[in-house]
Amino acid sequence: MQSRFRSFALLVAAPVTSILFAFLLSSIVLLIAGSNPFTAYKDMVQHGTTLETVIDMLNKATPLYVSGVAAAIGFRMNLFNIGVEGQYQMGAFFAAAAGGAIVFPGFLHVIFIVVVAMIVGSLWAGLAGVLKVSRGVNEVISTIMLNNIALAGVLAWLTVAWRDGELSTNSGTKLIEESGWIFDLNWLVEIFTREILRGRELSGVLLIAILAGVAYHLFVSRSRLGFDLRASGYNPLAARASGVPPKRMVVLAMLLSGAAAGLVGLVDILSRNHRFDQNFTPGLGFAGIAVALLGRNHPVGIAVGALLFAFLDASSSILQITGSASKEIVTIMQGVILLAAVISYEFVRRIREREEVRLASLAIAGAEA
Repeated sequence: MQSRFRSFALLVAAPVTSILFAFLLSSIVLLIAGSNPFTAYKDMVQHGTTLETVIDMLNKATPLYVSGVAAAIGFRMNLFNIGVEGQYQMGAFFAAAAGGAIVFPGFLHVIFIVVVAMIVGSLWAGLAGVLKVSRGVNEVISTIMLNNIALAGVLAWLTVAWRDGELSTNSGTKLIEESGWIFDLNWLVEIFTREILRGRELSGVLLIAILAGVAYHLFVSRSRLGFDLRASGYNPLAARASGVPPKRMVVLAMLLSGAAAGLVGLVDILSRNHRFDQNFTPGLGFAGIAVALLGRNHPVGIAVGALLFAFLDASSSILQITGSASKEIVTIMQGVILLAAVISYEFVRRIREREEVRLASLAIAGAEA
């Protein structure tokens, strides 16, 4: 019983410590800036717990969670996929263009858009995997370059080239027909709460994100192929000796990571803008890496990290209205949380290793006695 409690304490120590440290440091920054931290946090909590803000928070957390899952798939294979940003924007662009050009009856239209986004994101990430196993190009370098090619090259060129064509307009891709719009979940929330006001809608993409998280957990933790993938990440030589081809696992991990990344932009495509245009949300790929690191690549931990980041973002707007603090304090808090989490996790890892060595020594001493 004591051993289980100690393991649980070590598990939650790092994220709790990082969050407390972030609030402490942010409070110091607020005091230096002449703001009252207690007033600022009170405003954020009061505003962030209203139903409409909770809906905004969940809509922001949905793509963050999927982005975190995409990054975590690579991390479990010991791959650092920084290219989620380019992968999800490429997937969203082609999914929006294809969804605006082709119409399917009913929910098939939505499924078609989702599949296109996953395929494009997977292929774009797969390029980095192929470069790694065939030419030894580090995935960090290749995914950064592919990000630049995707964002400043392919998407810019296609936007200009198709501006006067059939697939796009001056403001972006063609508007997707209503058959390609996903339903909202307001009816489900209102069963347990009240009517949602101010035109807020909880995107049905939340269900896709939940399915992605469940699939990620079942594949990585409960399947033979997922075990082979993790084994290749931990020790490629040992995995090869046991019959697992590490190069194939690298490509597979990047393909799966890219497929998950393709889902990140679906909130904009299926629920919000219904096209790829200048209002499309950027930066979710890099934020997803932070969420995955904070959640330790666990589907539940990633969800907590996504909700935390989304809460800070959704509740920060009240700070400028009340004048209690600058909105930028939220950015400081997010950065400090991530930095503190990385340091805390490393500290906890060393404690756990020392504990394992101690227990092993006691076991050996007991066996000899």
